[in-house]
Amino acid sequence: MARSTDLVTWLRAAGEPTRLRLLVLCAERDFSVSDLALAVHQSEPRVSRHLKILCDAGLVVRVRHGQWVHYRLTDTEPALGFAQALLAQLDKNDPVRVSDRERIQQVAVHAAHPAAPLDSRLGRALRAFIESSAPLGVVQNALVVGVDHIELLEAAARRAAACTALAHSRRAAQRARTAADSRSFTCQVLLATNGEPLSERDTQRAGAPFDAIVLDRFSATGGELAAMLHVARQALAPGGRLWLFERYESLETPGKRVVEHPLARVRRLLTEAGLRCEKLSPIEAEGEHVLAAFALPVALLPGLTQSQQESR
Repeated sequence: MARSTDLVTWLRAAGEPTRLRLLVLCAERDFSVSDLALAVHQSEPRVSRHLKILCDAGLVVRVRHGQWVHYRLTDTEPALGFAQALLAQLDKNDPVRVSDRERIQQVAVHAAHPAAPLDSRLGRALRAFIESSAPLGVVQNALVVGVDHIELLEAAARRAAACTALAHSRRAAQRARTAADSRSFTCQVLLATNGEPLSERDTQRAGAPFDAIVLDRFSATGGELAAMLHVARQALAPGGRLWLFERYESLETPGKRVVEHPLARVRRLLTEAGLRCEKLSPIEAEGEHVLAAFALPVALLPGLTQSQQESR
């Protein structure tokens, strides 16, 4: 039998949407952080934080496979009995659960056949946003920060004389290189320094300035997103364009009495970075909610003089 304190700990750990999804996946077999991040469409640092909470609660355990660390459901009672009883209450046909299962199966196929990079309905929807808001056309230099969606990387690479992708894990970098080889597009892939979403050092290494920058979802905190937008603005060439794709839930501010709506927050952060939001749209696919934004440098808005633009 479990103690009441244990039950409270388990309920707090499992009683969060993403952690519940991770618990379901870890009950099937062990997976790496990279695998789980791809399955739930979140960044690896964010998933790592959720897994730490589950591990600290005793619901999930770490399993070492050579140099890799995997995660699976605990096999120790009474935590195992609690987790199994909890998961038994879930509907197997729940859309989010079905999408997670499909993506984790794709991960397994990709591991066995690396030449087949992952594809997704959400990725195609994000690419369609780029094409509908302002087609990339032909650009000289493009930067894709984050390679969560191969469709965005391919869209930029096929329209740029030079394209650079900035990955935030070795697994993501390898996936991007595999995609470029298998789909026959050219792209330089760099590994981000110090785990930062985007730094001036990275933009200089990648060959700034850029005519097009695509920021592909980081689930960043407000401060990290603001800093990333400022760096991206500095790296944007005159006449350049910027696309931002960010998870809806990462833009929310729960627990505060005054809550800024995610749409308003994106507009504000873009404005503070010296960018004007030309198009902002929520996108939903595969159980994921993403805010997509298209922006231009304020100083380059058409039809306005420099003084008029500075006064806006």
